[in-house]
Formats: sequence, structure tokens, C-alpha cells
Amino acid sequence: MGGAVSAGEDNDDLIDNLKEAQYIRTEKVEQAFRAIDRGDYYLDGYRDSAYKDLAWKHGNIHLSAPCIYSEVMEALKLQPGLSFLNLGSGTGYLSTMVGLIIGPFGVNHGVELHKDVVEYAREKLDDFIKNSDSFDKFEFCEPVFVVGNCLEISTDSHQYDRIYCGAGVQKDHENYMKVLLKIGGILVMPIEDQLTQITRTGQCTWESKNILAVSFAPLVQQSRADGEKPDAVQLPPVTVRSLQDLSRIYIRRTLRNLANEDSQGKGMVQRVPQKRKRRRCRRRRINTYVFVGNQLIPQMVESEEEEHAEEEHKEVEEEEERDIGDIEILKQVNVLRDQIMALPLPESLKAYLLYYREK
Repeated sequence: MGGAVSAGEDNDDLIDNLKEAQYIRTEKVEQAFRAIDRGDYYLDGYRDSAYKDLAWKHGNIHLSAPCIYSEVMEALKLQPGLSFLNLGSGTGYLSTMVGLIIGPFGVNHGVELHKDVVEYAREKLDDFIKNSDSFDKFEFCEPVFVVGNCLEISTDSHQYDRIYCGAGVQKDHENYMKVLLKIGGILVMPIEDQLTQITRTGQCTWESKNILAVSFAPLVQQSRADGEKPDAVQLPPVTVRSLQDLSRIYIRRTLRNLANEDSQGKGMVQRVPQKRKRRRCRRRRINTYVFVGNQLIPQMVESEEEEHAEEEHKEVEEEEERDIGDIEILKQVNVLRDQIMALPLPESLKAYLLYYREK
């Protein structure tokens, strides 16, 4: 599933294409997508495919197409402080982006069937926290992943404000998913080949909206002997943050706000390298799909007007390339880190404020 937008040269280029095709429509979703490099969730040797609008699978590891994740993130209507449950959390890519929006006072849980995939997701999360500059630019709700079948969740589990299921849901499991949702909450899941947004409007009332035609592998149901009781999946507990953790959150927030005010007051604008422009295939949003084998693939149809517009755009870009000269590029710095390191505090406390990040 995918192929609805042009391939990108890197993560930012892919996001530009998703915005142009109106899959990404809000600033907070755009910021989350730019902060998490999709390529970081690919195995070594497969990264060249990371910025194509295509799903990717290797063994049990799977990533949906970028256009699907974009629609999911927009449909969830995320806000700071919400609770989120990811059923079939996979690599943790989506959960990590969600964590950037719901912030440190949200809840971010994921259930994944395969133990090796949960370990992979935890490794990627640890790498993001330790090595990504984006971590210092956001307040983050760290995802917590558990191994288990999302169709076997304990009946006494708490409910969530937002839920996403990353596998095809059969009609007879629809109500099972709905009861995990709080009143006023939003559930996004693929059901009957439609990515569907369901809003719980009351104790026994829901509103549904079809978002996009999709094709997902179905949820896996565990096979067991007659009469054998399945092991219930215990979701992570919702815990209250310690005073120590709260202090770290607010110190970092204060320093980040001071840095932003200082840079705005001085009129500082950080220059970044200007990439060489390339010819990009401009395509309208896809609403037509065809089956190829057992996959549902978008079918692109371009008009003569679009081809003519593309040729004109190519001429403009070629002219812009000739006009690009040498520009001053300032080294990007992690301002929050520099401010913490300058504080008159013991080194152990600085390390704690930095989440023990080494760079």
C-alpha cells in the first residue's frame, strides 16, 4: 500500500511531498514527521527505500506507507496530555511521533505480538532519546511497549483517549476495540478495507467516518486447544511522575523557553544548508486504486495540463539551480544542551537533566 506521492531524497523531502499532496495538513503533525527520520527505523542496507511512499516489511518488522501514517496522525487529532494506545505498535515509529505531540503528561502505550519487534522498537526508542537533537526540541511522552496479542487484552484494562490499530480488524472485533475507548475519544483502524475514524460520542454511541481505501494484513488470532484459556495481556500501568522527574521537565521547559525568547529578541535566524533542487513529479491526490495480486495500489492518471505544468516547473527549477550561489552556513547547535552544561550544578545533575545524552 502506498505510492500516492513522489519519492523523496531524504526525510524532509518526503514530508514536503506529503504536504503538497495534502496528506499532512497541520503544523504539529508536520513537526512530528520532520523530527523523526523514517530512515532510522529501517534495517541497514534497506534505507534507500525509506523515503518512498511504500510499505516495507522484513521478517516481522513492518512499516506502513508514509501516506497511511500521515492520515492516521491527522485523524487522531492529538493534543498534549492525552492517553494513546497503539495496537500492533511494530517498530515504534508512529508511537514516537505521537509522543512528541501528547507531551510528558500524556500516556503512550503499545502492544505488539512479536517479541523481537518489541526489542527492535525499544532499541530505536533508546537511540532516539540518546542521539537525536529532536529530543531536546520537544517535550516527550516516552512510549512503553509490551508483548502480547491485542485481541487478548485484560477486560479490566483502563480506557484511552486515542487508539490506533495497525492491522486489519474484522467486523466481529469492532466492538472489542470500541470498549477500550473513552467517551469523547477517537479510534482509527482499518476495517473492511477502509481506514476508519470512530469517535465515541456516548456510553453506547459512536460516529464513524471513512478516511481512505487501504489493504492491511488482518489481526492474528492465537490458535489454542479447546477449553484452553488464553493469557490475558496486561497493559502498562498509568503512573504518576515523581517530583524529581517533574523538576527535570520544568527546568528543561524553562530553559527552552528562555532560549527561544532570546533568539527571537536578537532576531537570530539559523541558516541551514540549501539543498540542490531537483525535478519533482507533481501529482494530484489519489482517489483511485486497483488490485495487483493481493495488494491495493494507487493508480496514477495525469492529464495533458499536468504534463505541461510539469515542463514549466522543470524550466523554473533549472533556472533556480543556476542562480544558487555560495551561502553562509552556520553550524547547528543544541541550545538547550549548552544552557544546561553552563548551569552551576554538579555534573551528575547535569547528566540527569540531559537524560544522560552524550551529545
